[in-house]
Amino acid sequence: MENSPLVLGKNTTYDNEYAPSRLHRIERALGRSAIKHLKSFNGMDIWRLYEMTYLNLNGLPEVCMGIMKVPASSRYIVESKSLKLYELSFTMTKFKSLKDVETVFARDLSRLLECEVEVKLFEVKNKEFAFETPKGICLEEQDFAKTISFKSYEYSPKVLSHAEGKKTVSKIYYTNLFRSLCPVTSQPDHATVMIEYKGFAPNEESLLNYLVSLRNHQGFHEQCVELIYSDIMHALEPSELTVSAFFTRRGGIDINPVRTNLKDQKFSSVRFIRQ
Repeated sequence: MENSPLVLGKNTTYDNEYAPSRLHRIERALGRSAIKHLKSFNGMDIWRLYEMTYLNLNGLPEVCMGIMKVPASSRYIVESKSLKLYELSFTMTKFKSLKDVETVFARDLSRLLECEVEVKLFEVKNKEFAFETPKGICLEEQDFAKTISFKSYEYSPKVLSHAEGKKTVSKIYYTNLFRSLCPVTSQPDHATVMIEYKGFAPNEESLLNYLVSLRNHQGFHEQCVELIYSDIMHALEPSELTVSAFFTRRGGIDINPVRTNLKDQKFSSVRFIRQ
């Protein structure tokens, strides 16, 4: 994993002056190699930053929030704690304007990940971070969820199946129950997972069982979404599929990967109440 060790799970010091050397990258291939039936996809990783602060030229602290978008085609992802340390290094550094901070941030991440990283920073009064409500069928609120027994919490893609009758549907399914584990620290990560699906109808009970079976799965956010996408594609073969995960924030940052087989998909930043 590059020349420097991961900072996840380790005690660290914080810089008060701009420190791009804090950034660390991880090859996506490390997580993807564990996916048995990896499928091709388009996608984006959408990061939201809630704790940005810097100084203006008069030395007055300024605060802002940001959205960062990394294409799923990039060779690397940024290690999340290193991004936090980098973000904090702006705290006592003077900048002429918010736009200048944005330019520096985008430049450093683009260099690190060897791709074009889009960064937009906003003043606190902006409306880009307004809450939305998930749309579609909430799996755990269906009647079957009240009567079935959940016994396995080990990764089980074999439970995925179609509903009887081979009826074609175009629906959105979601669950607020998703949990996985960080592969480095084993700390829990929580998310709302949304599945936009077109094809022969999935058995909704099997879909919920599958998502619950990932409760002890160890994977970075991006890898979890690629695993879910690939498993559903392999087992159910939908004609259209988009899998999105809206993870709760850690260290003032939330990560929201999206993977799809649709072309020319627009990847908007949607925020749910737990974020």
